[in-house]
Parts: sequence; structure tokens; C-alpha cells
Amino acid sequence: MPVHLLKDAKTVMNSHDPQELFNSFYYNTSCGVPYQRDEHWTTFFGHIAREIVNRVSPKTALDTGCAFGLLVEQLRLLGVDATGVDISEHAIANAPDSVRPYVRVASVTEPFGQRYDLIVCIEVLEHMAQSDAERAIANLTAHTDDIPFSSTPYDYKEATHFNVHPIEYWVELFARHGFIRDVDFDASFITPWAMRLRRRSEPLPRIIRDYERRYWEVWKAVTDLRELVLNQRNQIERLQTILTEDRNTLQATLDRVTADRDALQAALAHVTADRSHMEAYVARLEADLAQKNCAYYRTKVAYCPPGGRKDYEAIAQVATLLRLKVIHDAKISDLQTSASLIYGDCRYVETFCRSR
Repeated sequence: MPVHLLKDAKTVMNSHDPQELFNSFYYNTSCGVPYQRDEHWTTFFGHIAREIVNRVSPKTALDTGCAFGLLVEQLRLLGVDATGVDISEHAIANAPDSVRPYVRVASVTEPFGQRYDLIVCIEVLEHMAQSDAERAIANLTAHTDDIPFSSTPYDYKEATHFNVHPIEYWVELFARHGFIRDVDFDASFITPWAMRLRRRSEPLPRIIRDYERRYWEVWKAVTDLRELVLNQRNQIERLQTILTEDRNTLQATLDRVTADRDALQAALAHVTADRSHMEAYVARLEADLAQKNCAYYRTKVAYCPPGGRKDYEAIAQVATLLRLKVIHDAKISDLQTSASLIYGDCRYVETFCRSR
């Protein structure tokens, strides 16, 4: 950034001139999304307005730091006599025509001219110097008994946040004026750190009793949730151990299956190779047999032509040999039968003799 711009920015911050701080550039760049009357912001403020009406039911309300008057517009649509003030001339000039008569340029440190059932203060005091914020709190508490309040406890990056403090800081300042946090009212529909501050006239012991009751509920909830988290952590740890063991078992099984698969693949490759060798060997045998058959046929034709004398003599000799073999086999069979019979008779005689 050029040096002259840095000097200008420093001058603006030191002077805290609200008209230079809260101009069009601020509303376009410093609210998360551009601040304008669109669906996003009307939905946001419409939700806040409905919660306020349903849970507080004020007849009159003042929105301090109202900007373009969008919350004022939503409250008036719900029947609340709502008005607004803002230090920025640019903001009030850009208020919708429907709420322009109900918003005005003014500081929250200045008297409002009347009391209200409810004064809303959302993200305002952190934009003010500390002394001005304390004067604003005195002014707010002088004109109502009920204040929904919100001020960021941690956003130091926004250039106009001159007075950021934790929640307890603001609670103490309001308590000096008799305003105590309503511990039974959940104001998180505004911001996560929002609260409802109300004027309390009860004795201090009663106020402490309410705080202690709420503290016990919160402490019990946090303790139970922490115990639940620890139990779930232990369960997750046990499940993680089981999963690790199962993963190791599955990995070992996978390793064995992989080894078996590799062995089977190797055996299959070996069998495939053996089959190829056998097929080649059979092919060679068949080829060799075919060559021998051809040689035998050529030799037979050459030396024993069909119908020749030698052919008939060979056939006759073979027939004679076959007949002689049959006769020989028959004789051998008869001899074996006779021997069996003689052996049986000998066994019978031997048995008979022994029985005598």
C-alpha cells in the first residue's frame, strides 16, 4: 500500500471520525458479505426479529447501531413499534424508504428521549473507544430494563474494532448498572456469544442462586460430554486394535493365498510344458510309425506281392502255427485241470488219514 494511504488510514483510526470509518467501503467489505438490503440480510434479521417477538414480545424497541434499518424493518413488519439510531450518515441515507422515517443519525452515548421495552445492541460497542463504550452502556441502561447484547470477543482483524473484550468484561460493566445476564435465555440466534441482560432488583443471594443453578447444569453437561468422549475414545481404541489384528490376519491369509497361487501357477506352467513335450513326443512317434508302416508295406509288396505263391505260403504257415498254438494251449489247459483234480484228491486223502 502506498505510504500516503497508510498515513491516511492511521489518521482516520486515531481521529475515530465515524463518517470516514463507516462509509460505503466499510459496508461493502467489513461485514463478511456486502451489507445491503438483499435476501441474505433480510433473512438474517427476519429470524432475529421473529425470535425477539416470540420470546420477548416487546411493544416498543430501539435498535442501536441500526445501519440501514433492516432489523427495524423486520420488527415493524411483526407489529413492533421499532426505531433505530446509527452514527453513520451513509447508513441512514441508504435505509429503505419504508423505514426511513423511523431511523436517524445519532450516537448511542446521547439520550434517546424515551424509554423502550427493549433496546437491541448488536456488534456496536467494539467499534467505540473504551470510554465512549462505557458512556453508551450507561445510556442504554437508563432507557430500558431489557437489552439483547452482542459484541465479538475475538475479532481483532477488523480495522474498526477498537474495543474488543471477552464476554465477562461487558457483563461486569452492565452489572454496575444493575443489569444481570438472564441465564435461562439462549440468545445464540443473534450470535454465538450474544446474551440477554436484564435489570434485576432481586437480592444478591437470589441472583447468585440462579447463576449457581445454571453453572451446575453447564458443568454437568460438559462433564458428561467429556466422559462420553473418553468412553467413545476408548471404544475407538479397542475397535482400532481389533481392526489392526484382523488386518494382520487377513494380510497373512492373503500372503498364503498369494504363495499358493504362485505355486499353482508354477505347477500349471510345468504341466503345460510337460504336455507340450508329450504332444511333441507323440507326434514324433506317430510320424515314426507312419514311416515304418510305409516301409513295411513297400517291403511286403516287393517280396510278397498280393496273390503270389509266397504270399499264400506265408498265410498257410501262419494258419498252421495258429492251429498248433490252439492245440498246445488246449493240452496245457487239460493238464492243468488234471493236476488240480489230482491235487484235490490228495488233499482229501490226507485229511481222511488224519481224521483216523
